[in-house]
Amino acid sequence: MEPRNDTSTRPSPALADYGLLGDTRTAALASADGSIDWLCAPTFDGEPVFGALLGGPDAGAFRAGPALPARRLVRRYRPHTATLETVWATDGGTLSLTEAMVAEVSGRLLPTTLLIRRLAADGAPAEAVVDLDPRLGERHLRPRVRQGRPLIYEWGALAMSLGCSGGIRVEPGTTTAITVSPGRPVVLVLALAYAEPLICVDPETAWDLVEGDEKRWRDWSSGISQDIPFREPVLRSLLTLKLLTYSPSGAPVAAPTTSLPEDPGGVRNWDYRYAWPRDASIGIGAFLGAGKDGEALNFLNWLLHASRLERPRLPALLTLTGGHVPRERTLWNWPGYLGSAPVRVGNGASHQHQLDGYGWVLDAAWNLVRHGHRLNSETWRAMRGFADLVARRWPEPDAGIWEVRADAAHHVHSKVMGWLALDRALRIARTHRVSARRQRRWETARNNIAAEIRDQGFDPSRNTYTRTYGSAGLDSALLILPVTGFEEPDSARLRGTVDAVRTELSAGFPFLYRYPPGQDGLPGTEGAFLPCSFWLAQALAMTGRAAEASELFEALVAIAGPLGLFSEEIDPATGAFLGNHPQALSHSALVQVALALRDAATQEPPVPPAPGSAAGRLGLDHIHEF
Repeated sequence: MEPRNDTSTRPSPALADYGLLGDTRTAALASADGSIDWLCAPTFDGEPVFGALLGGPDAGAFRAGPALPARRLVRRYRPHTATLETVWATDGGTLSLTEAMVAEVSGRLLPTTLLIRRLAADGAPAEAVVDLDPRLGERHLRPRVRQGRPLIYEWGALAMSLGCSGGIRVEPGTTTAITVSPGRPVVLVLALAYAEPLICVDPETAWDLVEGDEKRWRDWSSGISQDIPFREPVLRSLLTLKLLTYSPSGAPVAAPTTSLPEDPGGVRNWDYRYAWPRDASIGIGAFLGAGKDGEALNFLNWLLHASRLERPRLPALLTLTGGHVPRERTLWNWPGYLGSAPVRVGNGASHQHQLDGYGWVLDAAWNLVRHGHRLNSETWRAMRGFADLVARRWPEPDAGIWEVRADAAHHVHSKVMGWLALDRALRIARTHRVSARRQRRWETARNNIAAEIRDQGFDPSRNTYTRTYGSAGLDSALLILPVTGFEEPDSARLRGTVDAVRTELSAGFPFLYRYPPGQDGLPGTEGAFLPCSFWLAQALAMTGRAAEASELFEALVAIAGPLGLFSEEIDPATGAFLGNHPQALSHSALVQVALALRDAATQEPPVPPAPGSAAGRLGLDHIHEF
């Protein structure tokens, strides 16, 4: 055992090189050199116990890997699982690190959070190191260490232990050198517990838990539709979305991280460890199309529970349990990733009025109905309330989908999504009870929105819808138009809009900006927004240009990180990932493109169920399944 190596000069790994480990309650980011640089406890939005990603070496990390710099041979997820594997070349052989978090802990005497890492040598003994330095929260608090086997690290109600096979003892804040012999792997078992007894798992048998979890992931993956094009990247995206879903409530987090910069060195750093109803609703479509109805039902169940306190108002974002998102504040003395400060927790967009969210949610409900799931009375009551609010408030300006922190405006995308909310409510009303008077109110509002959009949100000289009423700027969110049915697929206005956005907001093939750079009131710039590129491919597929869509999609799939993960943005000049990582919206949008290409190939759009269909009821008693 020796003093911990000085990591202050360690260069920040590229975001694309970080792998996601998760247990559907929290998640870790693991670098390519074997370091866990981000892990919050006990949930996605908890305080970090390893925060080096944003806080530098003083914020803690957990490294296991070769003692000396070594050439990396392999870095991959085991097929159709959430287990990450890294292999380095060593003198006379190889050293491998295989790591995973255990997702299924119910019904067994296991800690809620269990991270298992195994070092194994092949060909010759390998020299390795284990460096455990946990620090909690904003002030990088060191734990109180309780002696025993294993050592227990405590911060009040939060406790951690690290068990090691072979009798190896790891002291916090030091580097432990070990020799890994062929046929005798070293297993490290990190357990976390909050306000409950800490259960220590025997390292000699812990690997069985990983193998059991792998079988469950493979079984889950085998249930994904076989006819989806680009099935492997789709499957990895769905696995990622599953890992980013908080299983106790069904809430999907937008990303497991906060404050990874959209502009390195700048201030565009936001906390995405919360649940956006918009993102949840897009995820519903992705899971439904892939044959995973259970996950889609869980998303809507969460939404029904989470929105109950403010209904019929739909907050732009919520906590994992449906509460108010904490006020936005800055963590002082956190340097940020690549020197990008401030590092923020909480999110100031939680109080914004965003009309588009209602459209996404009502569309998600309609997707469930047309796939054969009848809404129960409480769910339909909530959806009716959302539609009533849209019918009343649609003339007001809103913050828009991009949450620009400026004055509200009449965003065309928001108005279209308001139209969508009422259109989908009217479709659901064909098979669900609602008064004729209410239907007439919805229909009148829907028609008025459509007339106003076509009059004030369209530029006839350029044949395109615009970002806001009367403006010349464009908005990549308008690429969602083909999905809504607001225009027919062969509409000249629709095609003109898709072509204008593709041309005027291009960041160089295959990338797009969200809106004209420099028009959001913040200093600095941002990268190309990856979901927008996927939306363009989807729009092309849905407007009869499947060959162009496939070409674009292939180019986008090719720029995925080495592990098949996507951040929210990319630097179009360098290809470097920007923003929070991995981002659920990017992966949901990827799946939607594949589904659109499948539908374009078959030319058989889904048929809504017949009225009175004997479909399963959607209710809060739906059971979460792994």
